[in-house]
Amino acid sequence: MGSQIWLLGLCFLMYVFSFISVSSKALVGDGIVFIDGKAAIGRIDDDFVCATLDWWPPEKCDYGTCSWGHASLLNLDLGNNILLNAIKAFSPLKLRLGGTLQDKVIYDTPDDQQPCVPFANKSSEMFGFTQGCLPMNRWDELNTLFEKAGAKIIFGLNALYGRSIQSDGSAVGAWNYTNAESLIRYTVGKNYTIHGWELGNELSGNGVGTRVAADQYALDTVALQRIVQIIYKEIEPKPIIIAPGGFFDANWFKEFLNKTSKSLDVVTHHIYNLGPGVDQHLVEKIIDPSYLDGEANTFRSLHNIVRSSETSAVAWVGEAGGAYNSGHNLVTNAFVFSFWYLDQLGMASSYDTKTYCRQTFIGGNYGLLNTTTFEPNPDYYSALLWHRLMGNNVLSTSFSGTKKIRAYAHCAKHSVCTVPIQLSKQVYSLFFDLTRFFIMQKGFTLLLINLDNSTTIQVKVAFNSTSSLRRKHKFHRKHIRLPQGYKSENDREEYHLTAKDGNLHSQTMLLNGKILTVNSSGDIPPLEPLYANSSSPISVAPFSIVFAHIPNVVPPACR
Repeated sequence: MGSQIWLLGLCFLMYVFSFISVSSKALVGDGIVFIDGKAAIGRIDDDFVCATLDWWPPEKCDYGTCSWGHASLLNLDLGNNILLNAIKAFSPLKLRLGGTLQDKVIYDTPDDQQPCVPFANKSSEMFGFTQGCLPMNRWDELNTLFEKAGAKIIFGLNALYGRSIQSDGSAVGAWNYTNAESLIRYTVGKNYTIHGWELGNELSGNGVGTRVAADQYALDTVALQRIVQIIYKEIEPKPIIIAPGGFFDANWFKEFLNKTSKSLDVVTHHIYNLGPGVDQHLVEKIIDPSYLDGEANTFRSLHNIVRSSETSAVAWVGEAGGAYNSGHNLVTNAFVFSFWYLDQLGMASSYDTKTYCRQTFIGGNYGLLNTTTFEPNPDYYSALLWHRLMGNNVLSTSFSGTKKIRAYAHCAKHSVCTVPIQLSKQVYSLFFDLTRFFIMQKGFTLLLINLDNSTTIQVKVAFNSTSSLRRKHKFHRKHIRLPQGYKSENDREEYHLTAKDGNLHSQTMLLNGKILTVNSSGDIPPLEPLYANSSSPISVAPFSIVFAHIPNVVPPACR
């Protein structure tokens, strides 16, 4: 009897363990990403990825947390080697210098007669700080770094200078451009290269802190363009004119664009669609496909306004931190935020946005670099992979399957690499001793984001029209021999991004299972792919991101 009871118990335990084993198996689903490669639906700049440097002093605090440290344009350690290498890795990176306090900055040029006083905390002042100052020796130091790092600089000018703030919150009067003009002349005199001058920060529509009417802003933008044309008369290329650097308001932007059609090069808007950084539901928003889809309305509306206007200006996202008031620690500077960030890059591109500036490169709780250590946060590596893999031409992309997959495709980024080869004796004798061979990266790159927490998705790729697809040209094996370890043209490159230990709040990112971190010299690590046969599905693990470069299929839009 005892042995029977023992056997019954053993059977019960085996049943329980088998149930646990089956139920704990990772779920697997499938889907198809459809790509229309006949023509591009948008085109981004080569240096689409952009980031900001801000003015906030250490005393800037939100919800009892002071997250800015020494990350301001005025106190950032410009000699930090990680900072230099992190900028250089993009070759080039656009850096937008500006933010909330830019309209309260005085430039201490030789023409300025005011004392150069730093920002001071004062609750009665707009934005909680007094007027600040940019010393010219600091401007010199900044430009030394930018030149060394190869950055392309967009500088936000003090658009409130000379205006008066009314009781209704509006700023009235024309912009007094004398201080800005003095800075521009100083900059040209020093032979510093500025990619663009941007007028103001968040003064459009209802504004933040205060606002300026669209017709007056247009007049001020025309004045800025005239000043730049005069000062840069003998210099080419001239900096571009950028405005308004504020939140999208359809009526305001429409009027502004119509009145600056011959003066404006770039129209910029800001995005903080996740709400305040103190929100405890940020992660739920980030992994909700419906919530992410909501921002498409802004991109679509601005795109339509630009197309219907007589302007030649193009659209940029001039600042985007997702959650305002400095973000949220271990969310907007952690792995989970790459879901939002990369989805934003993909969505913006599909509406012909040319450049996307992330708030911030360093500073607050949403920096690409850690404010204290300068160590890259996960979004830095996401941005760098985008920059290296996603080319100019944007392809129309849709996904059939779970709604938890976000899919975007671009023609591959054109880059040249060198591969050692050995020529046959016949070729050698007829031509020359060639030991390096240049290959232009071709095909297309697919970005896949899996917002599901438990299901791996096996993704197949299909084209809406396959009649005109071209296979990449293959070289005759008689003439060249690929080096050992070089992958077949039928292979695709895959870059799988996951969080350390599967923790979405982790600030450590894994690429193909390996931790990404700088070395003791502050060098950015290599971003090396895995290889898979292009005919096999792409496996996208739960809560992961995959870039897949497929070189052997070249859609018409990518030729």
